[in-house]
Amino acid sequence: MAVASIPGYAYGGVPPSPVTAEDLERLRASVLFTEEDERWLRRAGEVLEPQVDDVLDLWYGFVGSHPHLVRYFAGPDGQPDATYLARVRERFGRWILDTCTRPLDADWLAYAEEIGLRHHRTKKNQTDGVEAEPEVPLRYLIAFIYPITATIRDFLAKGGDAVEAVEAMHQAWFKSVVLQVALWSRPYAPEDW
Repeated sequence: MAVASIPGYAYGGVPPSPVTAEDLERLRASVLFTEEDERWLRRAGEVLEPQVDDVLDLWYGFVGSHPHLVRYFAGPDGQPDATYLARVRERFGRWILDTCTRPLDADWLAYAEEIGLRHHRTKKNQTDGVEAEPEVPLRYLIAFIYPITATIRDFLAKGGDAVEAVEAMHQAWFKSVVLQVALWSRPYAPEDW
């Protein structure tokens, strides 16, 4: 998946996050995310890379089967916007790999902020120039932690690793997803409120 060919993928090309490196370290500690988890995520990335389309098929099937979720991809006519879905799918696939491979540095923090803004009314729809619902409620970002975590286990198991290794990859994935959703929630509840 060539990053340059993904419309709207802006890793490294967005303003810095207001979340500091120290804030990130506190969040990492809060979800018990360690350097060992980073190593297991890298292995997870190796296992998931050839399966990204299959993972996305499963996740898109889940979203598409729930009208209360797919509506955030619908145009003014109430019908899902196929172009919008396809563009988000490409970025979502890249997110899977970024979750496993990117260092948790200032660029990573900045793009996590951008992802949060793109779900929030601040920037929702702007990247793709669409007229879908103006915001994904925070409750759905939080709720989506479970299906994204529960369903990834079977894909991780296809790498042929021992059960213990699959569990370590799965736990590292879970911690990373919780960490990222915590970061994505910042636009919904800025600290100056």
